Amino acid sequence: MIEDWFARRTHRWQDWSLADLQAAKGETRVSLVVPARNEAATVGDVVTRCREALLETSALVDEIVVVDSDSTDATYEVATDAGAVVHRSAEIRPDLGTRPGKGEAMWKSLFVTTGDVLVFIDADLTDWDTHFVPGLLGPLLTDPTVQLVKGFYQRPGGGHDGEPRPFEGGRVTELVARPLVALLFPPLGGVVQPLAGEWAVRREHFASLEVPTGYAVELAALIDTWRGAGLDVIAQVDLGRRAHHQQPLLDLGAMATQILTAAWARSSHSHHAEEIALTQFLPAGPEGVSPSVSRIPVDSRPPAGPLLSTTGEER
Repeated sequence: MIEDWFARRTHRWQDWSLADLQAAKGETRVSLVVPARNEAATVGDVVTRCREALLETSALVDEIVVVDSDSTDATYEVATDAGAVVHRSAEIRPDLGTRPGKGEAMWKSLFVTTGDVLVFIDADLTDWDTHFVPGLLGPLLTDPTVQLVKGFYQRPGGGHDGEPRPFEGGRVTELVARPLVALLFPPLGGVVQPLAGEWAVRREHFASLEVPTGYAVELAALIDTWRGAGLDVIAQVDLGRRAHHQQPLLDLGAMATQILTAAWARSSHSHHAEEIALTQFLPAGPEGVSPSVSRIPVDSRPPAGPLLSTTGEER
């Protein structure tokens, strides 16, 4: 099954010309969504390049929306100056409350975008190109049966000798997500990068999904799409090369905890807590370590579909 799906549903971004995609787009509206938290150093470049190439030049994208997730730096101002429509996550549908996290920003984007198709890209990209967006749109614009498209790419990371290796940048993917998929969701084993932050989805489908508010949003969407609609509605596209600012190792523990919780809840087991106590260890003096306990939120938002037809007290 894995080999068959991989052969049929794996593409390269070069498989579609810009003219082909423009013709296939027709009246379909496309929203490019950039969830961001404290990414003032890079979000301006991401927005500017996408605006110039995809909105103003090719008209492949109809709007660029940045959802600022509780940034304490100048992310909001930089993204606005670069030409994006910027919303603070906490201010979108305040009647629904606010939660911290990437998934929350992406879920909230459903209330402030107009696209029939949503394309998500991360705000911290440092080695990338604007072809990421048309590459992700290819399967959705040319095949009405496709509901969700995952990107994959080379992600350089350090090898044992200190030299960069093209596929060693995804530590949580290799140490957590891929083993989880192999153990609990083997039909998804052909997905090259289940945690890829660059992906695209039909609006109606995304609005039907329960969305973890943290870093588990990508894996949960993948699992729930497969469970609800089958493997063939998922496609993946080789986008070439991608690099970003890597997070410190201890921060990855929180990410891994959220991903493990979402996967556990979608397996034959269940877990309904809103947060997990994660114990990690920090250096304490020249020879010792000290435990540090973090409360990791692992709650979820319900499918947004029923809420999209309601109006909050404030917008």
